[in-house]
Amino acid sequence: MDFNQKISRKSFLRTGALALSLPLISQLPSMAKASSKIGLQLYTLRDALSKDLEGTLKKVSEIGYKEVETFGYSDGKFFGKTPKEFKSLLSGLGLSAVSGHYGAGIAAPDRKGTLSNDWKRAVDDSAELGQKYMMCAYLTPDERKSIDDYKKYAVLFNKSGEICKAAGIQFGYHNHDFEFQKLDGQLPYDIITKDTDASLVKLELDLYWAVRAGLDPVELFKQHPGRFPLWHVKDMEKGPDKAFAEVGTGSIYFAKIFAARKTAGLTHFFVEQDVCKRPPLEAIAISYGNLVKMKV
Repeated sequence: MDFNQKISRKSFLRTGALALSLPLISQLPSMAKASSKIGLQLYTLRDALSKDLEGTLKKVSEIGYKEVETFGYSDGKFFGKTPKEFKSLLSGLGLSAVSGHYGAGIAAPDRKGTLSNDWKRAVDDSAELGQKYMMCAYLTPDERKSIDDYKKYAVLFNKSGEICKAAGIQFGYHNHDFEFQKLDGQLPYDIITKDTDASLVKLELDLYWAVRAGLDPVELFKQHPGRFPLWHVKDMEKGPDKAFAEVGTGSIYFAKIFAARKTAGLTHFFVEQDVCKRPPLEAIAISYGNLVKMKV
């Protein structure tokens, strides 16, 4: 459960007991029918999932979410369960795992189920779970010290994408903000987009991180039309700290972004909030309710 925890646990604001979020969840208009299937990146609930997997997923379903994106796959298991077991659990709750986050594995060579170690098994397990997408979730600081590192990743991403394609899965890359900061005089994101096969390597745009880096998501869609089938939908507080916020409560203009969904090639999107100042279940319920109101 500790994979991709790029922000130290010590930096997380401690939230109250999960039960405290239930009264508010029941009062929100989030049970209304959504225009689209609204997904959730489960990393938002990492602490709750480690304590009560089934109970937490049940609450996710009760809020109204239909799709989830996994994280933390390791050595054949999703949250400690086999693909068959986890798929059955999700199905019983009216959920499906359409996408998953996976590690590059360069900084953890002994970890199995990464792009660089036992990837074929990870792909087979992903297919058994029913995932349509597998995303490289994050590159650690030690994995991205030079622009040449990114050139090597372009090769690895293409190879990973070929293995995914053979299993009927689309591979892709999920960004943060560092890809939009020059390294050795070049933008890493340019290497990822230009040196990879656009059919093998799609892009999951994290709207928060793109906006925080000073990018206009719609302009990115225009530059690479059809290459962004997945989005992470998260908001940014209006204050100077630009902290993570519940969708619809911050400064990101989602109406303009969703209006360009066809240009992007959007097929699925996932709410994610890396750090929550309120109980995470309460936070994702607010995000869901606001997305329903937006009629996305």
